[in-house]
Amino acid sequence: MFVLSITLILLGGCATNSPAPVFDKSRTNIKRPQTHVVIPGDTLFSIAWRYGLKYEILADHNGIKPPYIIRPSQVIRLDVAGSTALPAATSPAKTASRQPQPRVQPAPAPKPVTSRNSQIKQTPKASASPQAGQVSGAPQWRWPAGGPLLSSFQSNSGLNKGIDIGGKLGEPVLAAASGKVVYSGSGLRGYGKLLIVKHNETFLSAYAHNNVLRVKEGDFVKAGQIIAEMGSSGTDRVKLHFEIRRDGTPVDPMKFLPRR
Repeated sequence: MFVLSITLILLGGCATNSPAPVFDKSRTNIKRPQTHVVIPGDTLFSIAWRYGLKYEILADHNGIKPPYIIRPSQVIRLDVAGSTALPAATSPAKTASRQPQPRVQPAPAPKPVTSRNSQIKQTPKASASPQAGQVSGAPQWRWPAGGPLLSSFQSNSGLNKGIDIGGKLGEPVLAAASGKVVYSGSGLRGYGKLLIVKHNETFLSAYAHNNVLRVKEGDFVKAGQIIAEMGSSGTDRVKLHFEIRRDGTPVDPMKFLPRR
């Protein structure tokens, strides 16, 4: 009997290790495959979004130049681990190299007229850049829908990379900030009819589960503009799934959206 009881205890201990596949699932959220084969409907932006990468780094890693055209059956290499730190490391060097230049500019005195003319020429360019989604710094965010908050951002589990906002079928979905539409379609599994808007070189936002998409890739949108109609595509109820990504990494939208 004693031997039998010990055997049952050992078997029970083995049974408690059965949740191991849960950890395997969490690892799949962290690790990514080495390559991705392009299928119809894929874009470089959607591939980068799917695997949590910055699209510029993915493009550079694969030798893809603007306007980032890819074709079905093309193999995209995803082994860019560690590369995401490169822009942050190179940008201070660029700014540091620009610091000595302003000290040289005050020296030449006989150029006040040309500098004024250059300033006049640059003024319309600066006003046009926000329309092109090239706003420097963090965008001025606003809520993309007025419904209740259904679920919040989950940074650790990876189950929810944004927030879910409730609403009724057909309610307007608004651009949370000005920018350029870089993806419009339903090629990303689990997102339904999806829009991705590029606001600048740092920030992207996504609007998922729409019923109708009102804008297309390449369109420039303004903050508060109606870009879609709320729906339930790719999910079990009417809602808007909203994400903000900084340098390709999902961040909590509640840290950027204004208080209601």
